[in-house]
Amino acid sequence: MKLYFEAERFLKDGGKFGGSLKSRIFSDTKLKNSPKHIFALVCSTIKYYDFIHQIVQKSKIKQELKQKKVKVSDELLALIIHDLLFSSRGRIESGKHPIKDAILGCKTRLQAEFIKLKLRYKVTSVCQLPVNEDTNDDETPVRWFRINTIKVDQERFFKKHKFFTDLQPVNRIEELIKPGLVFSDDYIPNLYGVHPREKLSSTDAYKLGEIIIQDRASCFPAHILNEDNQYVHKQVIDACAAPGNKTTHAASHLPLDDASAVVYAIERDAKRVGVLRTMCEKATGKNKKKLIQVIHKDFTTIQPEDFSDVTGLIVDPSCSGSGIFGRAMDNALNGEKKRKKEEEEEEEEKSNEPHIDQERLRKLASFQNVIMKHALSFPGAQRVVYSTCSIHAEENERVVIDLLSDPEVREQGWTLARRQEVLPTWPRRGFESEFIRISRDEKVCKELADGCVRAKPKEDGGIGFFAACFVKRGKLMVDEEKSTEDISEEQNEWLGFED
Repeated sequence: MKLYFEAERFLKDGGKFGGSLKSRIFSDTKLKNSPKHIFALVCSTIKYYDFIHQIVQKSKIKQELKQKKVKVSDELLALIIHDLLFSSRGRIESGKHPIKDAILGCKTRLQAEFIKLKLRYKVTSVCQLPVNEDTNDDETPVRWFRINTIKVDQERFFKKHKFFTDLQPVNRIEELIKPGLVFSDDYIPNLYGVHPREKLSSTDAYKLGEIIIQDRASCFPAHILNEDNQYVHKQVIDACAAPGNKTTHAASHLPLDDASAVVYAIERDAKRVGVLRTMCEKATGKNKKKLIQVIHKDFTTIQPEDFSDVTGLIVDPSCSGSGIFGRAMDNALNGEKKRKKEEEEEEEEKSNEPHIDQERLRKLASFQNVIMKHALSFPGAQRVVYSTCSIHAEENERVVIDLLSDPEVREQGWTLARRQEVLPTWPRRGFESEFIRISRDEKVCKELADGCVRAKPKEDGGIGFFAACFVKRGKLMVDEEKSTEDISEEQNEWLGFED
């Protein structure tokens, strides 16, 4: 039963710990069963969850198990019934166990309801059932990996690892139509794309920590933090650090020969901090283990004065995760949980339209604003990158707008970085229409939107993402105020781009 107990956790969490279903499973180092096996089981169970729920309701198996005093969660029951009725094996993958015995005692009743279900949908096999294929859409169009320059430079990497040297270069990510090809990214140094079925995790480079498997958009924050050459950061904070991809990328930008160089990786969640430590130790090795200092603490409780030498921060706080693959599966499962007490079959049918919980977005945006204001209060900070894996303006442009509108933030001298400091050649920028909230000047709105970066899920070769960079310009001097008199009062107030 260990397989089902391990899979049960991923059905229960519903994505609340962040990341796609696939990343949550494959990053769990404590699993006893194969992550591939668990992932396949969970995906297929979610795919048929509606039908499993109908069988559970009509067979009244939960009442039967309760009478037998057998405690089984809805998630565990769904996983077991999936294997019994919906898998090609048609059996429960377990040795003798009280839960297995109790469910098998109801097998005849379950099979009867399964037959009725197929008759109701006029199908003869499971694969003919009308499922929403989008709920199983968890694969990235490109698998990205970053050469970990903390351990190896680009030239030495390709000399050392024949597997990567033998990959055939292509000029566009659209040409990655099969394994054996590689694309060198135009925007992020040392980043490469391969076909999603390329087995990177089996390579020596991965096992040695010389490559980091990381989505392209996830590489934006650390790159943006160091985009402007006038800022050479020696001490950086990653405010919400787990699982550690952005942390290790930020560390690779530090002057590695400087003993004082450090990334403070802050994470409040006890489970995630373990994953963070493992990743950072693998990426730095013994020679550079002081390069990243993991701090198990809530970032908002950190005293800024204790980190006065920190000049750069990356803030990638909790968000809706709406840009991550696999959210359709999480949403489908969460939606079904909310309706599990409803008896009518027509009420059990799910809509194909994604549900946006406005109240949840409001709460997330409020938290994102709080954590960003805390980051902007660090006395030595010169650049602070804000990012999310959300596609919603509520968590992106509107958070930026609220910060730009905040008198305290403006008094501290913070403005939005120019486009030329934030991946200038990346084509997809912020939503210009959102900035009408703070300016009626179209030029100002465009300038502000251009200071933001967006990535569209799949279309841009990976997850959906948003990033913006706040820079401390300082207060305008008298001479500078005079030089801007010809600019409209509104533009001077909001733009904040002139030095």
